[in-house]
Amino acid sequence: MSKMKIDEKSKSASTTSTATQEITDTTEESLSLNEAGASATSYSMFEPRMKRAYRVLYKEIYFTPERRVLDPKVQELISIAASMVAKCEGCLDGHIKKALKLGVTKEEISEAMCIAVAVNAAAMVDESDRCSARLGLNHFPANQALKK
Repeated sequence: MSKMKIDEKSKSASTTSTATQEITDTTEESLSLNEAGASATSYSMFEPRMKRAYRVLYKEIYFTPERRVLDPKVQELISIAASMVAKCEGCLDGHIKKALKLGVTKEEISEAMCIAVAVNAAAMVDESDRCSARLGLNHFPANQALKK
């Protein structure tokens, strides 16, 4: 590998590391505020021990780089798609902000969102198939579709 490619890779890793640290600082502060109940009503129905358990899980997944397998950008794209399917507005906003800080492009975000739409559409087809089976319905039999 040429010195130029090594320098570019090193610079990219450094930029990602800096962005990740900024996100870590911001998110940890946000989680602390939520846990203390100082700035949000989110988690207001959860016992403190459950808030702590969630915080440990979140920190382990997103802010333990020495054990991370996925690239932070990939991780955020997956999180964006999962947030959409889970219908978690706060999650979606937060993961899009993190992705943008990490340098994820608008096209990459769009593709992740389109994947979420496709997966969710397939889930709706599966649900309609289960409903059809439960109710004994077959409005549009497969053999009729082939004849047209």
